[in-house]
Amino acid sequence: MNLENKKFLAVIAALISLLLASCKNSGSKPLIIWTDNAEIVSYVELFNATHEDISAFAVYKDEAARSLPPAKDELTPDLVVGSWLKNSATRKYFQPLDYLFQEKSLNRTLFYKQLLEYGQINDKQYLIPISFNLPAMIFSKKNEGFVESEHFLNLEQIRTFSTAFNKKNKNGTYTAMGYAPSWDTDFMYLVTKLYGAAYHEKGTSFIWNEKAMETSISEMRQWTIARNSSTSAEQNFQFRYLYMPGYKQVATTRCLFSYTTSDKLFTLTDAQITDLSFRWIEQDNKIPVEDNILTIGLYKKSEHSAQAEEFISWFMKTETQQLLIERTEKMKLDTENFGIAGGFSTLREVNEKFYPAFYRHLLGNMPPEQFITLPNILPYRWNSLKSNVIIPYLKDNTKTENSGAVQSLEERIAEWTKQFY
Repeated sequence: MNLENKKFLAVIAALISLLLASCKNSGSKPLIIWTDNAEIVSYVELFNATHEDISAFAVYKDEAARSLPPAKDELTPDLVVGSWLKNSATRKYFQPLDYLFQEKSLNRTLFYKQLLEYGQINDKQYLIPISFNLPAMIFSKKNEGFVESEHFLNLEQIRTFSTAFNKKNKNGTYTAMGYAPSWDTDFMYLVTKLYGAAYHEKGTSFIWNEKAMETSISEMRQWTIARNSSTSAEQNFQFRYLYMPGYKQVATTRCLFSYTTSDKLFTLTDAQITDLSFRWIEQDNKIPVEDNILTIGLYKKSEHSAQAEEFISWFMKTETQQLLIERTEKMKLDTENFGIAGGFSTLREVNEKFYPAFYRHLLGNMPPEQFITLPNILPYRWNSLKSNVIIPYLKDNTKTENSGAVQSLEERIAEWTKQFY
């Protein structure tokens, strides 16, 4: 199911939700929830079915963070569920939720500590993180002999194991290549995070650790030159042999690894995943969480704060999330949905106790809490900055055939700003 189909179903479900809410409680206005996550609409349906005195209505927004504040003719949201809600452009629209913990509606000890801290601004809990995802390398079970580690892979191990997999014919042309940085720009971006690029919001743009960025680029260039000859060799190999999805690539004898993230990995069908193994990607015992952490916040001008608090309290209970996972599985609501709202839950027990029952590859393979590291505050247009500024910069600088001057990040940011602002 593609994104457009998800949006269509979300809109239909939202209309049904509104109809049910109006029928159930025609004397009062419903709780309004803005979200850019289609699965939340299904959760709202279950909330309505289990709460006789509260009606909720989900409004789907392509980018919830960019939709604030609401237009004059729009329904004012009570809750907003989305990514990129913490930055300076959006956080001013939310009110603190510390009292939910003080009143014991929520229990801090049930959450991953660092994820809960991610929702804090000036030591106040403005946002409650809902779900997150982690990076991984997949490979065929028949190639497990090349991967000498049980749960994790660092960059040096990926390089070493990939090199051992490489093969050339008598003409010096690669017939097998373990892995190459240039195959996946998301992997290149991950490398910069693993080396400490530390991207951080600054106004509508961002700042970064220049030394870490230089190290990342140098390491990727050296990887290509020393292990795979050149960027051209990598990309020619990819064009010739790796034109199928990642899970099919590693099923061949052509490559060892394919990069992915947990939300993509665990939405593969049983037939697609059965012959796969995976390892979490770490560096110095740190696994970086994907940037688009899903959070929920109480809108500052909410007209139904008590009902909003009830929804948050209901949703962030382990028994509720167990029910949501089971319901999605039984009803086959969306075979492309992983876990809670497309990711790992921010509640430890849900991941450790309930996920392995539905995602058998996670049995005994959950990363330890202390490994999980969070991104810094990022601007709400981070996806655009990443795809239009950072990725082109990395591609240009890591290309081994490129020996001339390359446009700087600062110059690219300036061009991006002119185009989008």
